[in-house]
Amino acid sequence: MDPTLVLLTVEEAARRLGIGRTTCYSLISSGEIESVTVGRLRRVPAEAIAQFVTRLRASVSSEKAA
Repeated sequence: MDPTLVLLTVEEAARRLGIGRTTCYSLISSGEIESVTVGRLRRVPAEAIAQFVTRLRASVSSEKAA
């Protein structure tokens, strides 16, 4: 896996997150993970993975504070 890639396939994004492909597609459909269409291909911007993890961590820490 090339860490310099700007756009990842859904499978690569799922692998980086340690989740299944179907779960990754669900997160994309719900808008939790950003994706773009290039021609007929669905791609996930690499920074969208970091943003998703940041939001997850923030929601966990806000739940602990409550």
